Amino acid sequence: MTVTTPKTTREPSLLERAAKVYDFSAHARARDDGPVAPVTPAAPVAPEPATAAPISTDPTFLAIPENLRAAVGEELPDDFYLPVDHGDIAAIDRGMLASSGMIVPGAPVGPLAEEFRLIKRQLLITKGRIAETDSADKARTILVCSARPEDGKTFCAVNLALSLAAERDTEVLLVDADVAKPDVLNQLGLSDGPGLLDALADTQIDVETLVIRTDVPHLSILPAGTKTAMDTELLASARTRNVLARLLAANPRRVIIFDSPPALAASPASVLAMMVGQVMLVVRADRTPEGELRAAVNLLDSCEHIQLVLNAVSFVPGGARFGSYYGQGGSQ
Repeated sequence: MTVTTPKTTREPSLLERAAKVYDFSAHARARDDGPVAPVTPAAPVAPEPATAAPISTDPTFLAIPENLRAAVGEELPDDFYLPVDHGDIAAIDRGMLASSGMIVPGAPVGPLAEEFRLIKRQLLITKGRIAETDSADKARTILVCSARPEDGKTFCAVNLALSLAAERDTEVLLVDADVAKPDVLNQLGLSDGPGLLDALADTQIDVETLVIRTDVPHLSILPAGTKTAMDTELLASARTRNVLARLLAANPRRVIIFDSPPALAASPASVLAMMVGQVMLVVRADRTPEGELRAAVNLLDSCEHIQLVLNAVSFVPGGARFGSYYGQGGSQ
């Protein structure tokens, strides 16, 4: 996957810029004929330890090229993936992260971690620009979205949060704002509970008391909360801005990442886009038509800065990626 520069004008289009590393036409022509063969040779897959969990068959995970998935069990102690009881601090299931191909905190750096280092660096650069020209608080908010379901947005939101949490001077709050189909806590192996929607519905609730601290340094989670048919209306209310202000004020180093519903599948995404500093739009390179991408951008257009992340991308022949450097795509 890769990331574009911030959206400032409509020309050139996001896909025109993305076409520098991705042959969209080839995927579009073959969309009805089955999956597109990757341009680069398939990288060898390291053998899994006997105790490793089975690799996920979720379509979101399968969208990630094999050579960019996190390695499992590379020179790690047998108890590395086992959860540890830290009292009131929630233990993230590292074994579940590994089996889902996500970044595993504390594990050796692999290609996926390096890809998200590039992505987060661009987001942090944009954060600084927003702070200089707009609002310092607004600069600390990021919406992760997609056009359609199963494009990999939650996968990217969780990995982005894990990557940002590794920064020395940043605290990360990952908010599960996909209120109709929340999945963030499930991906992390955590138990669900009251969250964002509960704080929006009841003015007596201090949203900060619903934030879950985790055993990953600098990373906290806010669940979606109790489902309601009035989710979009709650998110569009003045209460949401008050709740957001409370979360930002609680920690001046906090960056808030919202995992939102797909823009073309549910209305909350366009509402949340009005309140954040930038949007990271995740696109399944092998299945998202340009028309749907443009429609999603239009719905999120209330946010000035939209960045595009291509998921399941085929790179041009000869393009150097991180797989070879980390011994997963050729000689070192």
